[in-house]
Amino acid sequence: MRRWVAAVVCCLAVVSGCGGSGGGSAGDGVGGGVHMPPPAVSRAVLAVVPADGAQDVPSEGPVRVSVTQGRLVSVRLADAKGVELPGVIGADGASWAPEGALPLGTAFTLDSVAEDDQGQRAALHSEFSTAARAHTFVAFFTPEDGSTVGVGMPVSLRFSRPIADRAAVERAVQVTADPPVPVAAHWFGNQRLDVRPRQYWAAGTRVTVALRLKDVQGAPGELGSQNRDVHFTVGRAQVSTVDLDAHTLTVRSGPGGKVVRVLKVSGGSPEHSTYRGVMVVSEKYKLTRMNSQTVGMGDEYDIKDVPHAMRLTASGTFLHGNYWTDPGVFGTANTSHGCIGLADAKGGAGKDTPAGWLFEHTLPGDVVEVRASAGDVVPPSNGLNGWNLPWDQWVAGSALR
Repeated sequence: MRRWVAAVVCCLAVVSGCGGSGGGSAGDGVGGGVHMPPPAVSRAVLAVVPADGAQDVPSEGPVRVSVTQGRLVSVRLADAKGVELPGVIGADGASWAPEGALPLGTAFTLDSVAEDDQGQRAALHSEFSTAARAHTFVAFFTPEDGSTVGVGMPVSLRFSRPIADRAAVERAVQVTADPPVPVAAHWFGNQRLDVRPRQYWAAGTRVTVALRLKDVQGAPGELGSQNRDVHFTVGRAQVSTVDLDAHTLTVRSGPGGKVVRVLKVSGGSPEHSTYRGVMVVSEKYKLTRMNSQTVGMGDEYDIKDVPHAMRLTASGTFLHGNYWTDPGVFGTANTSHGCIGLADAKGGAGKDTPAGWLFEHTLPGDVVEVRASAGDVVPPSNGLNGWNLPWDQWVAGSALR
């Protein structure tokens, strides 16, 4: 089980716009420069139950998708392993529901696509988790079992219930590496525990997470229900450095950090500066929707097909392609609402554009180090970004220190 989906999603998905520092909390690269005509907007309006981010959803739901002014094209409900649960689209194409009850203590993603009478598509992506069995708790984990990740990927556990006895739960979570390297745990609140080494993982490291939570009392009357192992492998070493003052992104990979490519970018404007600091790619979307309404910015923008988007923070900072702005902006000016944009083509199919190339050469867990003369440092709990805490502060966040 995992909280963050670290897989490439090839359908459209609705996500928050870019969240940066400065005065704003959202953005999608729109702003400044010369813009292309806005893409056609679908009239189809999708709605899902439960709400995105819902927890403790009963196994019987309700879980449903509905659309007005259009028809459903596809609905995909899947657990953290990618196993799809069957469902049925109504004869009128206006609604969908799963065929039966959902497993308890499971994280799900729900991706829906609808089409209006002009063939324009709308999409909606949401995540929720079902309740654990009464008086039990489980850990949703990232990265997923069997995955290959970048050198910055921490082990991140989100518990389905608040944990009162953090020491007991932390003892029941063992993270080991081959070749061996010391690791330490850090609590972000009472429902999230992250584990990482002092420095980035070495390429080729094999990591095992042993969850021995069964019958561990996390809080009065709440017992763990998991005994399982999770394995992942660290792939090649790749760290990208973004210099927002120089408007460049430098990709370094392999032994010694050889420069592979330097790309031109455009970051957040002075009013909506991009976060500085170490950020880790947690999700990848070939195409995604960025809607200002999801981040409290009214009707400023609604781009249904932002290409090659890679999430850097939970609040909505993305590294993504941009096809609607004058290409001359990249490498010369920072104009977005907090995201980092690269030149791209509409549709997200091309691999030869700067954004397409970077997308194809990026793994979840790859590191993006952002440098700038202005802007706030990203909070360590905002995404998988605990690397922004010095080691002594990281270790101090353990219940076993």
